[in-house]
Amino acid sequence: MLINPDEIRETISMIQEQKLDIRTITMGISLRDCVDASGDRLQKNIYRKVVESARNLIDVAESLQSKYGIPIVNKRVAVSPISVIAESSDLENYIPVAQALDKAAIDIGIDFIGGFSALVHKGSTRGDVCLIDSIPEALAKTERVCSSVNVASTKAGINMDAILRMAEVIKKTAELSKEQDGIGCTKLVVFANIPEDNPFMAGAYHGFGEPDKVINVGISGPGVVRAVLEKHPGVDLTRVAELIKQTAFKITRMGELVGRESAALLGAKPGVVDLSLAPTPTPGDSVAQIIEAMGIEKCGGPGSTAALAIINDAVKKGGAMATSSAGGLSGAFIPVSEDLAMAEAVASGALSIEKLEAMTAVCSVGLDMIVIPGDTPVETIAGIIADQMAIAVINHKAAGVRLIPAPGKKAGDRAVFGGLLGSAPVMPISNLSCKNFIKRGGRIPAPLTSLNN
Repeated sequence: MLINPDEIRETISMIQEQKLDIRTITMGISLRDCVDASGDRLQKNIYRKVVESARNLIDVAESLQSKYGIPIVNKRVAVSPISVIAESSDLENYIPVAQALDKAAIDIGIDFIGGFSALVHKGSTRGDVCLIDSIPEALAKTERVCSSVNVASTKAGINMDAILRMAEVIKKTAELSKEQDGIGCTKLVVFANIPEDNPFMAGAYHGFGEPDKVINVGISGPGVVRAVLEKHPGVDLTRVAELIKQTAFKITRMGELVGRESAALLGAKPGVVDLSLAPTPTPGDSVAQIIEAMGIEKCGGPGSTAALAIINDAVKKGGAMATSSAGGLSGAFIPVSEDLAMAEAVASGALSIEKLEAMTAVCSVGLDMIVIPGDTPVETIAGIIADQMAIAVINHKAAGVRLIPAPGKKAGDRAVFGGLLGSAPVMPISNLSCKNFIKRGGRIPAPLTSLNN
């Protein structure tokens, strides 16, 4: 294969100047063979399976980083939903399981481990209830464990009882980490239509249709897309979409290469490549700045939703052209605290939570990394989640909600989490009550469009 010198220079520029990276290599590990009636044996089985499966993950990632010269930012593990794996044990709560996962993550040196999860979109079992009840303390007592709960799906509808319970869990999780502005909630996501192969945290878990071990790769490059658009300021939107698609194709090929090679070296099956424009607090590495490079004065202004729709669609098309294994979420992320320009748009008043909700209808995620006042009522949190779940269910899309009710903070204050989690202003929330609606409970039926067999 002939390699054009211009392509080499372009790739070097993408990495060094425009923040192209492999955002995560995530190993999915099945824990089904760890099930045991004894809680003590279960914890030992889980620890042993994770460590034996992923002990070389860091070394392999670092060797590929050196070989290809592209940064691999995070190394992670996702496991089978603990609500199922621990259900037949004699444990009264699943905090010890979270601690076993955390110890395994620390001992092998990975950044996060996901799968402290439950799927309750149609109802809950004993294991689901036990896991959900354990979440606040589990996240408070661990460093690297991430938790996700799926409360809705297009096929099943929306479990409103589960949403209210998760709103209570979010409040308690924030309170247990109040010294750090509720940082525990950054590791907790409420999902609709949760994918089984998502490599990104906090929503990653290892689905029951997956092989015993699999490598899923998440690749990101908002800065690359922004730089391309800034070089073509006068082109029409058809050309803008084509430029984004071409760029997505190029960076997805890198993810495909790293994913297949790392899977072979780790004795795992190659999984999906998730091309998601996932921003960081680093200047220039921003989805909001892509929107602004398209001609929107400030992210959140009129046209922002249309611009985001172009980005999301073009990224998916480019990724699908580059690999037959596109999966996960694949699209554009809009996490407020993790995107410097998006946080600035919130601070300036250009971007409201209502506008963010509209934008989630056309991107790959939901209301993500949004800091709200610490005294926000539980029912209001549940209402915000329910609105997001409805958008996801009706539009047949995945969406996750990460809300952080920062204890002691009010609208206009700032919450600081540090690292890739960034910081963000506390967003104002409507003081209109939805308590009577939320207290009705029950399940919102699946939409008619779910009947597609």
